[in-house]
Amino acid sequence: MNPAIQLNQLTKVYQVPEREAGLGAAVRSLVRRRFRAVKAVDAISFTIAPGEVVGFLGPNGAGKTTTLKMLAGLLYPSAGQATVLGHVPQKRARAFLSQIALVMGNRNQLQWDIPALDSFELNRAIYSLNPAEFRRTRDELVAMMEVGDLVKKPVRNLSLGERMKMAVIGALLHRPQVLFLDEPTLGLDVTMQRRLRTFVAEYNRRSGATVLLTSHYMADVEALCRRVIVIHHGQLLYDGDLAGLAERFAAYKTIGVTLGDAREPAAVDWSVFGELVEQDGAHVKLRVPKAETARLTAQLLAELPVSDLTVEEPPVEDVIERVFTSGSAEKQP
Repeated sequence: MNPAIQLNQLTKVYQVPEREAGLGAAVRSLVRRRFRAVKAVDAISFTIAPGEVVGFLGPNGAGKTTTLKMLAGLLYPSAGQATVLGHVPQKRARAFLSQIALVMGNRNQLQWDIPALDSFELNRAIYSLNPAEFRRTRDELVAMMEVGDLVKKPVRNLSLGERMKMAVIGALLHRPQVLFLDEPTLGLDVTMQRRLRTFVAEYNRRSGATVLLTSHYMADVEALCRRVIVIHHGQLLYDGDLAGLAERFAAYKTIGVTLGDAREPAAVDWSVFGELVEQDGAHVKLRVPKAETARLTAQLLAELPVSDLTVEEPPVEDVIERVFTSGSAEKQP
């Protein structure tokens, strides 16, 4: 099976103008401008199979949006190669554009003063969609997103979450087989985030579309993605299962202990076992080094009247932060 997305040493370098502060520097820059090369994406390679939903993670400025724009054909790479559904994105072939969609959570992609239904009609004309198939797809997506009472309102009268729903529907009217989602839940409340995640999962299930998702909300990633790709400073740091991310980068685990007799947890010297991070009645949580987890678990069971014990991986947010920190450390001279 051919990959849906394939990157080979993909690189993007920007020439950024710079000058000192002050009037003199401003005048000199008119004659002789200085530029600094900035690698936004630094020779990254990965392959995504058809139908996969992959989380594309990294801090602000890591190169995520730049990579998505190159994959959508909006930016030319400085070096390396990328193919999407067998097409070279920067050639912007019609057969390529008719099979992809890019949704950016911080960009309005609808006409502001007209109802979303009219913007949908514009998309139908742009993609030369069959009217009957277009209406069938539109009505299916509107029903899935539960916005039947909103599509006739001018877009400017919709809330941020409602506009985001309309933008996603508009992007899917031509039934793309590759969907690039750049912070689709940005600024949305918890309920709206959950609904949008459910919609993306259902669209992937029904259409078999490949989804590459960037998000700073780990709930999005945990709900939708089994695989994650992490980049930092434009470089690839990790590519694998979400569960494997914690296994590779987490330095600690959390042990939850519930005592089974009348002994007060406050009377126990928990520092012998690990770092006490939470206490609630007879239940405590300890942070322990990953390598010491088995030994300390056995010690707890042997020395204390334990009625319940759990061992948990740290939150994904903590693991991701450690990945970024590791990446920063590797970049230090």
